[in-house]
Amino acid sequence: MRAIRNFVNGASASASGGRAGRVFNPNTGAQQAEVAFSNARDVDVAVQAALKALPEWSSTNPQRRARVLFAFKSLVEKNMDELAHLLSSEHGKVIADSKGDIQRGLEVIEFACGIPHALKGEYTEGAGPGIDVYSMRQPLGVVAGITPFNFPAMIPMWMFGVAIACGNTFILKPSEKDPSVPVRLAELMMEAGAPAGVLNVVHGDKEAVDAIIQHSDIKAISFVGSSDIAHYIYSHGTANNKRVQAMGGAKNHGVVLPDADMDQVVKDLVGAAFGSAGERCMALPVVVPVGKGTADELRARLIPEMEN
Repeated sequence: MRAIRNFVNGASASASGGRAGRVFNPNTGAQQAEVAFSNARDVDVAVQAALKALPEWSSTNPQRRARVLFAFKSLVEKNMDELAHLLSSEHGKVIADSKGDIQRGLEVIEFACGIPHALKGEYTEGAGPGIDVYSMRQPLGVVAGITPFNFPAMIPMWMFGVAIACGNTFILKPSEKDPSVPVRLAELMMEAGAPAGVLNVVHGDKEAVDAIIQHSDIKAISFVGSSDIAHYIYSHGTANNKRVQAMGGAKNHGVVLPDADMDQVVKDLVGAAFGSAGERCMALPVVVPVGKGTADELRARLIPEMEN
């Protein structure tokens, strides 16, 4: 049985909690791996590694940090097939969807490669009598991301790409349902030239999440997941003096006007509702037909397409 471990300080690391979760292959229903669950001590080990790496990384000039992101992007592209098959084996997406998951994450990495320009501050001369005003953008320190099962490559890269480019060090707590791709991404980040401790991965459930929320050296948390957990992380994280961005569930409505191209509408609705098995924040659960007869025509076209 394959064992999935944490990735801390540039290397595979064990968890001391003694608990573990099962990782299945959705294509067969069989268990394929076991992932060790982290406790507060394990999270602290990762935080200490991130703290140790922080002074060197935050003082590295933005151009050099961007070069690491460029190299990381190249490595992910080089290993696209491996990553896509690994992702599909744990999530169940078809390979094409898995590659799309990875590519959408790379789009944010591409943005992070241009971070030197984005980090420029502002300067205003003569804002008042004898007063000049300037702004500086500086890293926060150790920051964390808690990510869901539905996009195990894209959402972690959305978070750690920009955070690392800005000079922070990062703790990633991915979903315990499909944890292997985040670990592989962290390995590639080290191969790209990031110092050990810049990107760390800890696995687990609520115990690991609570440890992240409560750790005094973690300055900010980014979360994507269900609305209930988003509220929980936001309320408890801010109570512990952290910056928190918590993105929960959404209800998206498609409005169909009477003059719409119904053939195109049907294709778009099916893709929006059922793409990625509906497992995405922007999945479309509600359609609002406008105008007399629109609903009847849409129903007559849409239902057969859904049955197919």
